[in-house]
Amino acid sequence: MDSDKKIFVVVNPHSANARTGREWPRISRALQEAIGDFEVLKTRAPGEATRITREALKSGFRMIVSVGGDGTHNEVVNGFFTLAGGKPAPLNPDAVLAVVTKGTGGDFRKSLGIEKDIEPAIRVLKNGQDRLIDAGMLTLVNRKSEKVTRFFINIASFGIGGDVDDRVNRQTKILGGKISFLRGAVVATVLYKNKQVKISIDGEKKWEGRVYNAAVANGQYFGGGMWVAPGAKLDDGLFDVVVMGDMSFGEILTGGTKIYQGRHLDHPKVKVFRGRVVEAVSEEKVLLDVDGEQPGRIPSVFTLLPKSIRVRMPE
Repeated sequence: MDSDKKIFVVVNPHSANARTGREWPRISRALQEAIGDFEVLKTRAPGEATRITREALKSGFRMIVSVGGDGTHNEVVNGFFTLAGGKPAPLNPDAVLAVVTKGTGGDFRKSLGIEKDIEPAIRVLKNGQDRLIDAGMLTLVNRKSEKVTRFFINIASFGIGGDVDDRVNRQTKILGGKISFLRGAVVATVLYKNKQVKISIDGEKKWEGRVYNAAVANGQYFGGGMWVAPGAKLDDGLFDVVVMGDMSFGEILTGGTKIYQGRHLDHPKVKVFRGRVVEAVSEEKVLLDVDGEQPGRIPSVFTLLPKSIRVRMPE
């Protein structure tokens, strides 16, 4: 890796149903015109973006550009952090993350305030400003039943969100992010049974009962455009925890569009809490959605890391 170039681009050619790979020549030319020379690697397998990012930062690169969807951005963010003696720490506190979203969801892009498509993202990359924002760390049980630690930057949730992710990531996404997530959500809603969950925030029990979905939100959007946490801010030092309780199939159908408009918070079965450490436990199998990926299940502890990552954002 030639760290003299200082800018490293991580590309997931399989994102957006492989459209990123097909459009990479055009994206590459646009990046070259905007930022000049850069070094690039394309991912070939899940998890590889984390390794590539970590190696680039250790080699001295000062900016990492993530080209892909929310899952790619999540993997890149995981490469920004390390666990030193069990405590989270940035590999390089001065390094900057920039995103060019070409993926299924585009939710982190929306939380950042970047318009859809490649051209607006390139303009932000060229003319935007760098801001320190919060990130999240969580423990979870992965698919091998191992307790692991991951980082996230937008939203982690548990409940139907994990079921939707599991379905969406196993099907074709040729129809785009919103339709893919909506289709997955409809199928999951028909089959899903609300789970019994206990939620504590900053050491105080806040919820014990059945949950349709609970979002631990740093950003505002998830699920392919659902405005789940309209009050969340990326740099306020707090999670917004949006708990959708024991909602029936009929309630979900009649109020389903409200979540895309951020108008679901007035529902009597929706509660919003705020805090820095969220713990969720259940005796049932409750799947997680972490920045659009499905890495495992609770029990989990979500810990806010205030102003821990520098991100290129619109002016």
